[in-house]
Amino acid sequence: METYQNTRQSHWDSVARKRDTWRGMGSWYHRRLIEIYQFLVSPNQRVLEIGCGTGSLLARLKPSRGVGIDFSADMIERAKLRHPELEYHQMDAHDLSGIDGPFDVIILSDTVNDLWDVQRALEQTKRLCTPHTRLILNFYNHLWQIPLTIAQTLNLAAPMLHQNWLTPEDVNNMLHLAGFESIRSSQEILWPLPLGGFANRYLVKLWPFHNLALSNFVIARPAPQPARAASVSVVIAARNEAGNIKSIFERVPTMGSGTEIVFVEGHSRDNTYEAIEGEMPLHPSTPSLLFRQPGIGKADAIRLGFEKSTGDILMILDADLTVPPEDLPRFYDAIVSGKGEFINGVRLVYPMEKEAMRTLNFIGNKLFSMAFSWLLGQPIKDTLCGTKVMWREDYDKISANRSYFGDFDPFGDFDLIFGAAKLNRRIVDLPIRYRERTYGTTNISRWKHGVLLLRMVAFAARRIKFI
Repeated sequence: METYQNTRQSHWDSVARKRDTWRGMGSWYHRRLIEIYQFLVSPNQRVLEIGCGTGSLLARLKPSRGVGIDFSADMIERAKLRHPELEYHQMDAHDLSGIDGPFDVIILSDTVNDLWDVQRALEQTKRLCTPHTRLILNFYNHLWQIPLTIAQTLNLAAPMLHQNWLTPEDVNNMLHLAGFESIRSSQEILWPLPLGGFANRYLVKLWPFHNLALSNFVIARPAPQPARAASVSVVIAARNEAGNIKSIFERVPTMGSGTEIVFVEGHSRDNTYEAIEGEMPLHPSTPSLLFRQPGIGKADAIRLGFEKSTGDILMILDADLTVPPEDLPRFYDAIVSGKGEFINGVRLVYPMEKEAMRTLNFIGNKLFSMAFSWLLGQPIKDTLCGTKVMWREDYDKISANRSYFGDFDPFGDFDLIFGAAKLNRRIVDLPIRYRERTYGTTNISRWKHGVLLLRMVAFAARRIKFI
């Protein structure tokens, strides 16, 4: 190992000096890498880059605290000169004891290819993680070994020593051994040369071109650990649901260290507001809040409810009770156990009651589930189930970065799903039994909202998949 490391340190020192006067053809590749990482890593996070080179990637991510390490003294010297606002340390990835964490994001960009012991280096990062830390790795596709060797021989690319040439399966296995869980993977950069925009943004996402990509990306998180008991806010947007209010108070269970119900009444034509107001004093042991919705649409109501709630965990429950409140503890268990970070209810697994969902709606939901699973890179079977559960701190991040997507979603479901995907959170589907309404009529219009779902597919393609 010592001989291996010394040889590589000398090699990368010479590459650093060479780059002072030589650029080669790799600039387009690194430019595209930066674009991908800028999508994956929001600004103002604590970021550690292992194998940072001269620090250009780390600097472009605009971290609140940025730390770069590299075992090449010449690389680190140049990084400090070019980006004095960030921290850079000459250090071996196999021993990170000199770094203080934690970090929100840890990056290994084209680093695992060159490591002596990948598992050991990954294990070193565990001490620097929180449960929400994301580990992002990219590494070369073995199919590119011959083209890269030719480019190096012609002095068009930086010279490399023998590489590990790991597959995504190899990396996923090492992450598992090191105590991490892979969330999703992708293939990027089909044409690392000029005029590669269309190929690198669109073609590389499609079969069979994705198999030919130069770079594999894997996003992982620390293996889940049970969280402490947490408080819960159940947010209910209620419009024309007066007949269900009494049942809501009677059936919503107490979870965690305490459960509150937050009602947002939305311009009902019946006496929904008065029904809630009348039930609240009859249930003094159930903390509850009631607000009149200032705007229109479910998304507006849910945002108000989240803003006014106080729980560590935020739950959405539809006031029509087609998802039984008795199922909410299953959502609570799924999120506090760490099995998921965004728990999405699914109505399309178990048989439904006869009038719970019309046949065309069911078929449409199935088709859209396949589309969204492909677009988001994680299985998501039912985007419009009203029951969704997440940590407040994650919602706060989604809210703070909402400008990326804009105010595009009248439902509120996609705002949360897309936001969780953008944060690289582990999305988990939780099947529930979907019931027939016992009061009122649905607020969903099959054709109007079907067209809206098509717009959401196009929106996700543009803002998440083809970036």
